[in-house]
Amino acid sequence: MSQTLTPEVTWAQRSSDSDPERNYLYVNIKAAEVPKADATLSITEKNVTFKGVSRKGVTYSVSLDLFAEIDPDNSKINHTDRDVELVLRKKELKEEFWPRLLESKQKMHFLKTNFDKWVDEDEQDEAGEDDYANNFGGLGGEGGDPSGGAGGLGNIDFSKLGGMPGMGGMGGMGGMPDLSALTGAMGGMPGGEGAEEEDDDDLPELEEAEGKKSAKIQEVS
Repeated sequence: MSQTLTPEVTWAQRSSDSDPERNYLYVNIKAAEVPKADATLSITEKNVTFKGVSRKGVTYSVSLDLFAEIDPDNSKINHTDRDVELVLRKKELKEEFWPRLLESKQKMHFLKTNFDKWVDEDEQDEAGEDDYANNFGGLGGEGGDPSGGAGGLGNIDFSKLGGMPGMGGMGGMGGMPDLSALTGAMGGMPGGEGAEEEDDDDLPELEEAEGKKSAKIQEVS
């Protein structure tokens, strides 16, 4: 007899009143070792339902009635051997966050905040552009399966997904060593090391302009 479990679900969100690409929910359904062929995912405007059987015979099942409407056609999926990651586009463009993920105010034991991806509402602009959502594939490229099937869980290449968004930008630091050359060059400028000596060198040049002997110039320098 197979065991049926409610998988842990984590979530975070972004919001925007003008940019749909920055107005979404990030939902992670932690159903491990569930092959794509043995999983079904239904995404509608107000509900997300997942069911799958793992290689160990564990059945995972969860249904999420959402706080407000989403846009299934522009939502995205990443199904791995560890979990199912969803980026659900909020239907209404709005600067304010949803107060909660689910329609019900009841606390669900399986639902947790994803603090790795959470950003406070008033800190979204400071956090910068989040490209993570753009790395996912669409719902099979056809807006999902209206019949409530797998919804494009297959035929999506997620092998090129990188780490957390923005981390790749650190590669630009490779150009920083050039600053050391500038720093070294500044050593010979007035105000840097040896500046006192350079000031002394200026005196012979003035004396030379006044017709002083070159021997005296060498003596001072």
